[in-house]
Amino acid sequence: MYDSGLEACKLDLYTAEDELRKKYPALVADKVIRCRAMHQWMLANPASKDALFIAEDVARHGVSRPTAYSDLAIIKALLPLIGKSSRDFDRWRFNEMILKTFEMAEKRKDARTMERASATFAKMLGVDRQDQMEFPVDELIPQPFVATDDPSVLGITPVKNLRERQRALLEKYRKETSDIEDISFEEIDLREDELFSDDA
Repeated sequence: MYDSGLEACKLDLYTAEDELRKKYPALVADKVIRCRAMHQWMLANPASKDALFIAEDVARHGVSRPTAYSDLAIIKALLPLIGKSSRDFDRWRFNEMILKTFEMAEKRKDARTMERASATFAKMLGVDRQDQMEFPVDELIPQPFVATDDPSVLGITPVKNLRERQRALLEKYRKETSDIEDISFEEIDLREDELFSDDA
């Protein structure tokens, strides 16, 4: 059911030991308790390398190196989840503290502290940021485009007498080039009768 212990650690990393022993087999419960202790060690030693973690786990819990590597893999998988949940908790705790500060200031009729607590609370919730309004798609009006060969619509100054200049250049190059000679082709006798005869 819990082959690596990861799922058990996700669900019950900080569950009381007696409850763990009731819920899981002994090996899984031991792993959760070990990972809990090593998670605390890792938080106390954030700059430690993997080798130091392995040595500490082996020395502290008397496990083999492969088991210590398994514990390390579980803790590395759990760290982002634990960090995310602690940030959510910290946000909740911050909101509670600001609301309590506001209530205390209101009882003392301290308008300055009330205003600062309100501003901090609004900033935390993102009330100070402008909401991005979604534009209804059914109200979009396509831009009308009209085909034109006038470059002035792009801000380019048109060449004067362009058509006449094009015609003059075409006539000039037609005169300069030699006459084109029509060439006819001559059929080649492949002697297919000899090549593809039944006798061959």
